[in-house]
Amino acid sequence: MTPADLPALRQRYPAQFRRLTGGRVAAMLGLLAGLALLALAVWRLELMPGRFLAGLGQLWHFLTLMLPPDPGPHLPLILRGIGETLAIACLGTLIAAVLALPLALLAARNTTIHGVMRFLSRRVLDSVRGVDALIWALIWVGVVGLGPFAGVLAIATSDIGTFGKMFSEALEAAERGPEEGVLASGGGELARIRFGVVPQVLPVMAGQVLYLFESNVRSSAIIGIVGAGGIGLHLAEMIRTLEWPAVSCIVLLILVVVAAIDVLSSRLRAGMAG
Repeated sequence: MTPADLPALRQRYPAQFRRLTGGRVAAMLGLLAGLALLALAVWRLELMPGRFLAGLGQLWHFLTLMLPPDPGPHLPLILRGIGETLAIACLGTLIAAVLALPLALLAARNTTIHGVMRFLSRRVLDSVRGVDALIWALIWVGVVGLGPFAGVLAIATSDIGTFGKMFSEALEAAERGPEEGVLASGGGELARIRFGVVPQVLPVMAGQVLYLFESNVRSSAIIGIVGAGGIGLHLAEMIRTLEWPAVSCIVLLILVVVAAIDVLSSRLRAGMAG
């Protein structure tokens, strides 16, 4: 293209050569609105670099108090709390997966019994998933009292919504070939779901369960702070009594446990995929 071709191009495509089109004006206004919202958030939340830099010195002070990690006389209590945290995460994840499967079957487009049922199931899953596990822990502590039972219920309730969404999306992504084969051989709708859909997505669902179990180990450590059992309860107590070496020991143990679960779950997922 030469400069002599520009007049013809402007005449043929006038909208492309306009400096300000409706779309460009809308994009500029959206960008200005986003920048204004960012500036308002920085101002209202007092996100000042000076405060952050001053806090780094305090953070370093806390780190020096935590070193070296030392459980002291609390080692049996800490190990028991870690075991309780693993039990909470395991039971909560298992209960959530079992209860979420029928809801996922109702929420998936290719397995539901009716469109209305699919809509209602998805709204139920959205409502449950919209409440954080920490809020569920506070609710269940008020209902059943302090202890690991409230933690199991909190993890299970929170994960039902997550599992339901993930399972339903996996079901909808199943290939049509096995389903058509079941129907062609004389199977009904239940047989189509049982033998044509579910076997395809079981490895995917198992991988999702393993991933959320790993995540729930961290979550159960947090919800323990509000009285839902597990290592979080002991962690909060050590922080209140300023036993910083024991705090760092608990944090390191949580990191080691999570890393070990991650390695184990990765190998299990690789084995199922193979």
